[in-house]
Amino acid sequence: MKNMTKSTSKPVVVIPNLNGGAELEKAVLSLKAQTLQPHIIVVDNASTDDSLAFLANHPEVELIRHTKNKGYAGGVNPGFQRAIELNAAYAAPLNDDAVADPRWLELLVRHLDTHPEVGAVASKVMKADKIHLDSTGDYYTVWGLPYPRGRDEVDEGQYDQLTDIFAASGASSLFRVAALKEVGLFDEDFFAYYEDVDLSFRLQLAGWKIAYVPESVVYHAIGMTSGRIKGFTTYQTMKNLPLLLRKNVPDRYQWRITWRLNLALILFFWRAVSRGHLWSAMKGDWASSRLSYMAGEKRRQIQSSRKVSDDYIWGMIVHDLPPNAHALRKLRSFWWKVRGKKT
Repeated sequence: MKNMTKSTSKPVVVIPNLNGGAELEKAVLSLKAQTLQPHIIVVDNASTDDSLAFLANHPEVELIRHTKNKGYAGGVNPGFQRAIELNAAYAAPLNDDAVADPRWLELLVRHLDTHPEVGAVASKVMKADKIHLDSTGDYYTVWGLPYPRGRDEVDEGQYDQLTDIFAASGASSLFRVAALKEVGLFDEDFFAYYEDVDLSFRLQLAGWKIAYVPESVVYHAIGMTSGRIKGFTTYQTMKNLPLLLRKNVPDRYQWRITWRLNLALILFFWRAVSRGHLWSAMKGDWASSRLSYMAGEKRRQIQSSRKVSDDYIWGMIVHDLPPNAHALRKLRSFWWKVRGKKT
């Protein structure tokens, strides 16, 4: 059991920005309207637009500038480091295209204050239309494919229960700084995509719980930044999914998940080719091979210091395909039909 710690300074909220435009201002203003005021840090990934101009009127917002784009992970980590320097108890990332409900932070802090075994809490993330869900926490599957719980579903209260989850979404979550000191910050090899699942996986292995607090809400204009770059999602997916598995999945389950993920990536590769993203898919595959080979030392450190059993991790993993894995679901149904198994 971890020692209970009350906040000794303002929680820190970190917004990584890349050409966020007017969306960044909306994000910052939503933080200034919080019932529990945070220390706000904007980390700029070498933006070329005028998205930072409005900060001249908000000198209380701390600005950290990068000279090049360091991705989501590299855009949040300097803010987390500042949280450690400020002796903050809690630190949160918030996307530059997200708007937080006024009680978003207060509710997350309250849960961490009263649940010392919890290392991170996730809020309900709604899409900008305020009708459909973006995420109610993330899960990891036996296919090596993470997926946001409830994505694209109409919010009808079906995820309004406080519960433990596998992973906290990087778009909107709050981390206990003591837990970050123990397991490390976001892995910058991921650059963007699945770095939040990787960090959550490490927290799980270290014995920290992760909770979902449905009353805490953020509205997210998903894909505003990454959607501007052709082939970006293809490259990052091909690169990061094997790395996520390589670092975190216990030895006992490596092969069970690896063969499934390899099949999924073959299908993903050919879909990328059909969309004109051949070069992005090939580069992602090459980068994955290099990073997965180099991840051996990280894996040894993670696995040697873990505090939970293989069975606990296997029980936290979802034993099914993500809802959006349509091609894999069709392939599985065909295979079951050939074998005479009911679907």
